[in-house]
Amino acid sequence: MSAMRHRPMAPPGQGAGTGAAGEHGDSDDNNFTDDESSPLTHDIYGGSQRTIQETKGWDVFRDPPIKIETGSTANQECLELTVKILKIFAYVITFIIVLTGGVIAKGTMLFMTSQVRKDKKMEYCNKDLGRDKSFVVRLPEEERVAWIWALLIAYALPEIGALIRSVRICFFKTFKVPKTGHFLFVWLMESLSAVGMALLMFVVLPQIDAIQGAMLTNCLCVVPGIFGLLSRTSKEGKRFVKVIIDLAAVTAQVTGLVIWPLLENRRELWVIPVACVMISCGWWENYVSPQSPLGLVRALGRIKEDMKYTRYFCHIFLSIWKILLFFTVTLCIYWAEGEEPGNLFAMYGDAFGPHKIIVYELPAGLGGVLPDTLESANIDTVDVDAAYNTVVYVLLLQIFGAYLCYIFGKFACKILIQGFSYAFPVSLTVPLSVTFLIAACGIRIDDPCFFHDTIPDYLFFTSPSNFRFNNFVTEQMAWAWILWLLSQTWIALHIWTPKCERLATTEKLFVQPMYSSLLIDQSMALNRRRDDQADVKTEDLSEIEKEKGDEYYETISVHTDRSSAPNKPSIKSSDNITRIYSCATMWHETKDEMIEFLKSIMRMDEDQCARRVAQKYLRVLDPDYYEFETHIFFDDAFEISDHSDDDIQCNRFVKLLIATMDEAASEIHQTTIRLRPPKKYPTPYGGRLVWTLPGKTKFITHLKDKDRIRHRKRWSQVMYMYYLLGHRLMELPISVDRKDAIAENTYLLTLDGDIDFKPNAVTLLVDLMKKNKNLGAACGRIHPVGSGPMVWYQLFEYAIGHWLQKATEHMIGCVLCSPGCFSLFRGKALMDDNVMKKYTTRSDEARHYVQYDQGEDRWLCTLLLQRGYRVEYSAASDAYTHCPEGFNEFYNQRRRWVPSTIANIMDLLADAKRTIKINDNISLLYIFYQMMLMGGTILGPGTIFLMLVGAFVAAFRIDNWTSFHYNIVPILAFMVICFTCKSNIQLFVAQVLSTAYALIMMAVIVGTALQLGEDGIGSPSAIFLISMVGSFFIAACLHPQEFWCITCGLIYLLSIPSMYLLLILYSIINLNVVSWGTREVVAKKTKKELEAEKKAAEEAKKRVKQKSMLSFLQSGIGDNGDEEGSVEFSLAGLFRCIFCTHGKTSDEKQQLTSIAESLDTIKNRMDTIESAVDPHGHHASRHGRRRTTSSGSKDHHLLTSVAEKSGDESDESDSDTSAEPKQERDFLTNPYWIEDPDVRKGEVDFLSSTEIQFWKDLIDQYLYPIDNDPVEQARIAKDLKELRDSSVFAFFMINALFVLIVFLLQLNKDNIHVKWPFGVRTNITYDESTQEVHISKEYLQLEPIGLVFVFFFALILIIQFTAMLFHRFGTISHILASTELNFCKKKSEDLTQDQLIDKHAVEIVKNLQRLQGIDGDYDNDSGSGPDRIARRKTIQNLEKARQPRRQIGTLDVAFKKRFLKLTADAENNPATPILTRRLTMRAETIRALEVRKNSVMAERRKSAMQTLGAKNEYGITTGAPTNNNGALPNQRSARVSNAGISIKDVFNVNGGAAEQIYGSNGGGTINQGYEHVIDEDGDGNSLRLTTRNPHPHPHHQVSWSQNTNGGGNGTGRL
Repeated sequence: MSAMRHRPMAPPGQGAGTGAAGEHGDSDDNNFTDDESSPLTHDIYGGSQRTIQETKGWDVFRDPPIKIETGSTANQECLELTVKILKIFAYVITFIIVLTGGVIAKGTMLFMTSQVRKDKKMEYCNKDLGRDKSFVVRLPEEERVAWIWALLIAYALPEIGALIRSVRICFFKTFKVPKTGHFLFVWLMESLSAVGMALLMFVVLPQIDAIQGAMLTNCLCVVPGIFGLLSRTSKEGKRFVKVIIDLAAVTAQVTGLVIWPLLENRRELWVIPVACVMISCGWWENYVSPQSPLGLVRALGRIKEDMKYTRYFCHIFLSIWKILLFFTVTLCIYWAEGEEPGNLFAMYGDAFGPHKIIVYELPAGLGGVLPDTLESANIDTVDVDAAYNTVVYVLLLQIFGAYLCYIFGKFACKILIQGFSYAFPVSLTVPLSVTFLIAACGIRIDDPCFFHDTIPDYLFFTSPSNFRFNNFVTEQMAWAWILWLLSQTWIALHIWTPKCERLATTEKLFVQPMYSSLLIDQSMALNRRRDDQADVKTEDLSEIEKEKGDEYYETISVHTDRSSAPNKPSIKSSDNITRIYSCATMWHETKDEMIEFLKSIMRMDEDQCARRVAQKYLRVLDPDYYEFETHIFFDDAFEISDHSDDDIQCNRFVKLLIATMDEAASEIHQTTIRLRPPKKYPTPYGGRLVWTLPGKTKFITHLKDKDRIRHRKRWSQVMYMYYLLGHRLMELPISVDRKDAIAENTYLLTLDGDIDFKPNAVTLLVDLMKKNKNLGAACGRIHPVGSGPMVWYQLFEYAIGHWLQKATEHMIGCVLCSPGCFSLFRGKALMDDNVMKKYTTRSDEARHYVQYDQGEDRWLCTLLLQRGYRVEYSAASDAYTHCPEGFNEFYNQRRRWVPSTIANIMDLLADAKRTIKINDNISLLYIFYQMMLMGGTILGPGTIFLMLVGAFVAAFRIDNWTSFHYNIVPILAFMVICFTCKSNIQLFVAQVLSTAYALIMMAVIVGTALQLGEDGIGSPSAIFLISMVGSFFIAACLHPQEFWCITCGLIYLLSIPSMYLLLILYSIINLNVVSWGTREVVAKKTKKELEAEKKAAEEAKKRVKQKSMLSFLQSGIGDNGDEEGSVEFSLAGLFRCIFCTHGKTSDEKQQLTSIAESLDTIKNRMDTIESAVDPHGHHASRHGRRRTTSSGSKDHHLLTSVAEKSGDESDESDSDTSAEPKQERDFLTNPYWIEDPDVRKGEVDFLSSTEIQFWKDLIDQYLYPIDNDPVEQARIAKDLKELRDSSVFAFFMINALFVLIVFLLQLNKDNIHVKWPFGVRTNITYDESTQEVHISKEYLQLEPIGLVFVFFFALILIIQFTAMLFHRFGTISHILASTELNFCKKKSEDLTQDQLIDKHAVEIVKNLQRLQGIDGDYDNDSGSGPDRIARRKTIQNLEKARQPRRQIGTLDVAFKKRFLKLTADAENNPATPILTRRLTMRAETIRALEVRKNSVMAERRKSAMQTLGAKNEYGITTGAPTNNNGALPNQRSARVSNAGISIKDVFNVNGGAAEQIYGSNGGGTINQGYEHVIDEDGDGNSLRLTTRNPHPHPHHQVSWSQNTNGGGNGTGRL
């Protein structure tokens, strides 16, 4: 029987794949299908192994699953279209702003340098002075000083920005001090750059015209060009051609430096080459490479690598030094020109204040020619007032133009639109500037008054003399400038081919921390990093193929290390691949909730399969590739079995999960799917079910028995953390560096059992993780799902909480709570000190129960924050969860959340000093913000009470004291009820009061509106209300997808007293209640417990009757229940009168029952005697489930429990009355639950001894069940009540004092008040007697405390609203970065077919792997519309569905079936599928796919030619015997390595096909009573080896399996 698990034997050279292929009938799939073709849809529930599904002719009618679009699958077409339109706008607007900002910055820089020229003379407009005269102006020294200061400020501002950024990062984050030699070299290069900039600004550009200056800025790439040339390595493709072009580019740059000094023969122009070369030194770092063939460049490359860690420390000093050096060189230049340097300071006030401009009137004889001297006596002068503000306006234009260019350019890089919106406008800046300058200078020369109303007439660009456009080409060196522009474009070619990931950090995008304002376009081009590859390079993805061969999934590779990183040779490239473990906790979810969760997992499975298959068969590299595995931890998964109290079975919720798996898979894949039954594993903590999903990811359900392991959600989280990160990672036999890299890229996706999400939501969270290595956790936007008023309230509450509160936390600090229902945690962060270990702390104090167990996800985030990690929020990552729909369930949920939130925030605030020190993202201001929120929370009930008092006064026109009494009475009564009554009564009263308050609130709203009408719009209440409503509305508009949440705002408003007063009181007063409160169900009881309850109820009934009135009259007669009378009457059942009473005769049934009970008692006593006489009888073989160890005891090692008897030994269960001997059971070998037919008839397997020992040790150490020790429980209950009492007292006193102070101030407002300056009412009265008009002003009077609170809440609102705006911008950037516009990049026609396939590989695979239609299914929605229904081919489709067909249940097999039939000759082969409407598949594209298919098949055939003997480098033979159960005998593990682990463990830890997911080495026994299936993953005993070839083929991997029936030879799988 066990041989049925193994692969069918096949001749050498074909391997196991041939048999599988033959089974499918696809003859051309030989050597291509590698045991993946075993369908998951075998009809084996009833024992059949058919692979052909036959349908009876009368039973061909179908009921296919209907695609329901709700939650995450709701129609997103409108949103997607909106986002695409938004991205088009982003393309265009970013392009315009970058180009406009660059041109303005460049133009204003040239304008400023034009005014710096000494003794500048230019023609002045004669419009205001005399049209028949000519005028000339010479700029005074004051004007020149102003423009020099403008250039100094423009240069210094970005450096000041770099200084602030460097100080912030070094102060709040970590930094490294550079080596002295490195620092001195960087200092030298930066100093040269600063000196060169000063020479260019104050010597070169003032001496040449503006057009020549603009052209000259294209000649600043000499040093980068030389270093780029010297950094070319032999590994580059077409190196020779690139070197030739590099030489040509450098030559062109050099010609630009010397052409004007040579042609114009002016001495001062020889500063040009010096200044330009010195400036270009500033960008050296971006162009040196550690891999250069030259030693000098390699040394510079090492400095560059060191600068990654020391840059900000260096720039603290370099920024200040560069400003001082630039200013010093400016003073030197000013002095060298013959001026007094002190004038720069002495004339500063006049330069930026009113001063005169002298205009000279030219004699008529000069004819417009400017004279060399203007001092002749016969020239008249006119004094004109200077427009001294012009320099400020130009400076502001320069600053903002450069800043906008930089900011929007960085935005373009982050959202991946760099080509069109960054590189293109940066490259166009100089050509466009030159064009505008040519036009402006030409116009100004022809008409000096053209810009009269725009620019002061005495200011303009330095224009070329005798300028004519037709002479421009020859005289202005336009032909040479084109070469300089092209050479700069070549040297900065990297900006056209970015490789960064989405939302890359500034450090990954740019070399220098800031831009250069005066040379903005050169700074943007040359400062943009050339080596900005993502951390997880696409090339690394191929490592998985090399490591795991044909294996479909491998969590962690444990093969021989190969060098892939220069600094840590032991790290393999594949260690950086993203690994996602989805870890869900389940308890008592409904079917609908389970289906939503399972559909989400199925979507992830489908997406991961498409990415894996695209990489494997289409040979494309996907940067978003991830490996995926699902773990569900089912709390309290077992109950007492129906047939015996001593056995356990899976409860109805587990069975519901099993039953809904197929339904969920069918809904996702839109065709009927029956998954293979789960593989069952007995485990030390209960059990495990393992499914293989259609995409071949593993779905593992851990069934927890609360009598063997600690239950509740926090302990489930401890289970998966220690299992996945401890056992399966830290126990790997690999190097520490590899473990570190794997942990860095391993993520735990924590989920609830009712969550609904799409793969894209997870991808967005992974993006955040990749962007910031210090990110410990990230959460998405949680949307509540359900119906009813409570859900409507939560819709608005969740919306406001995410829009404002979480966004603010994200922006100004860290998110304090990443909810466990949908969050991504970094494995390495959880493994840090004081996180995972501290999370296992058992609750021994009352405070622990509140902080640790009531809000475990918030506590886990608090631990991460206290270790320095960041927690972020991604608004674009949407998830949908079911929220409480009933009032009681909602109140109980918040009864857990409110105290735990307060406890965790108080813990963080108490530890604030240390947290600020260790966490870079938490500042004192953020702690102050949280203190304000905490104060608002604590004073919330008092604030709401005062609001109600004031609202009653306004709405019902009553005095303050009456209103106070009306409000205080119900609140005090509710507090008394909460202290004295049971929870259900408290909730009933809360519900009644909430309803009443909702009605009152409606009246209050009307009254408040009337009051606002009286006080006016300027009153503080009106301002605050308008601001609050306005902020909510703007927030809703900025979240268009969630806009309709704001319609629930009215319910939120009506519920304010209930939620912020009653709920807080209910939560605080019930602090001592630590039950979960939601999803509670009645546990199944044993017969013994039911009898005990029945007897207890009867006894209680008797006691009540005996204590009732007139019971003494009934003494001696019996209870009323035993009496009947000849005459009886009653009134509506309220009472009964009996006359002539006599004892009731017992009927036959009661007598028989009494006899049966007596017999049971005798039988139980006989059993007790037998067990004492024969202790080895069947009683000893039974295994009870009650633990008897104390809560402090951990010595329960094998977890075998002793039967616990209540009372004496004679009180046994009815289930033991059977005379036949019971089957001996061991919970680790043959527990009863694996035989349960509702768990499906799947294969049974067993854990490895290593994993069993791990679980036993983990349970002993942290997870042993806590016994119900009455003494300990009484102590905890007492401590919890004391904590409750002290908390309530403190809470009550703080609010009482607050209410008392504010209320008394309100009563005495006439004496103590603050006059509100707005909303003043002016009263005008006329006194007829005196005929006087009296005008009086009436101010609103505010009590001081109330005014403080108005400002307090207004400040919080402003902070949250501002932070929301910034966060919204970040979210939009994230969405835009994830959105692709095919028509805004290359059109499909412009792409080669291979590029088209690479671009759409995942989409192609998703369409080819669809299960719908693979078996000839027809579209169940075909034929819609009035004219098409009649044309539906109903009968033809039904007949087609009747035909026998082979089912294919795995996605990759469906892909290969279609992939193999792909042919460009679509006419002759109609099997070629239509992939998608959006992706046009032309014959050329299909032909390119066909080429890849043939290439893959050729590689497989070549691989299949290798035999096991030829490649068996490990010298292991296949002749080892197996035992009867198909398992290898123990001798196989006798060979032990030096590390103390077996050879099999070395190669198969988490690595075998069946074992890699759950750590088994396959040595278990197979239960013969269960049907076995052909496992496409191979049998559990196969040993997979990796050859020692340093470059192995992806499929050169060997394994074998054996026939336990003695027939056939072991065949190598190739």
